[in-house]
Amino acid sequence: MIYTTFGRTGLSVSKLGLGGAPLAGDFGRTDEAEVQSLIHEAIDSGINFIDTAPKYGMGESERRIGKALIGRRDKVILASKAVRSDLRYDYDSTIRSVEESLQRLQTDWIDILQLHDVETQPVDLIMNETVPALEKLKQDGKIRFTGVTTRVLPLLMDYMRTGSFDAIQFYTRYMLIDHTAKDEVMPLAQETGIGVINGSVLGLGMLADAPAHFLEEAISRKAQSRIDQLQFLRKSEPKGLIEPAMRFSISHPTIHVTLTGTSSRTSLRTNLSYCDGKGLEEEELQRVYDLFQGQPLFD
Repeated sequence: MIYTTFGRTGLSVSKLGLGGAPLAGDFGRTDEAEVQSLIHEAIDSGINFIDTAPKYGMGESERRIGKALIGRRDKVILASKAVRSDLRYDYDSTIRSVEESLQRLQTDWIDILQLHDVETQPVDLIMNETVPALEKLKQDGKIRFTGVTTRVLPLLMDYMRTGSFDAIQFYTRYMLIDHTAKDEVMPLAQETGIGVINGSVLGLGMLADAPAHFLEEAISRKAQSRIDQLQFLRKSEPKGLIEPAMRFSISHPTIHVTLTGTSSRTSLRTNLSYCDGKGLEEEELQRVYDLFQGQPLFD
């Protein structure tokens, strides 16, 4: 495993992190005992970063992770989120969300508390109520650092510039078929010392030849056109773009944590094998950048 310092927080994090959404069955049925074994194997293999949210399985992801971390809490950097995007992020809701997460996670503190999908909330509400709630939680020792998540990059940069957050998480914005986060977001993160978490590097399953069922047809067609141009990267084995997609993210020096979202120990082991410090060849990397430079896949 490769470790790096998570921005200005000083936290030492594994370049591969475990994403919590699949652990709750959000992408298919899961067996709780198998999930427990997967979390334990991830930790034993060197992964020390776990990311979850109240929204994943409506709390089930946090509950399962909390159960798995009994006796192992000090071995991981635990990240969760507040609030749920179907709720209002006012002061009281934010406090209540974190208190409920702490109970489900069976811990006294969350290392990185992120505001989930900030595009769903008014900016003035977040700055005037949510941020003060996070500061109170930090003063009380219930959270250590704060972050924001969204795939809307201009909005993400606005929040980064406030100086109120230590971390960001975007998804589907640094992957083989949409790498727009590299142009402005990641340089700003370097400049400000913000920790960077990259989610959905397989493009909601599209780069694993298993696109999510909820994707719009127009997006799927656009993505497939781009995937067809990446045949020079495809490995001979089934789902042959997974390895280059994972290496593409894990090897980027500004991305501190690349999340692997899986409930399969076989898949976990495969992704762990990509944590050997090797990225794409320089010629391949430049070719990918040239193909879709400045061209977002999603609006």
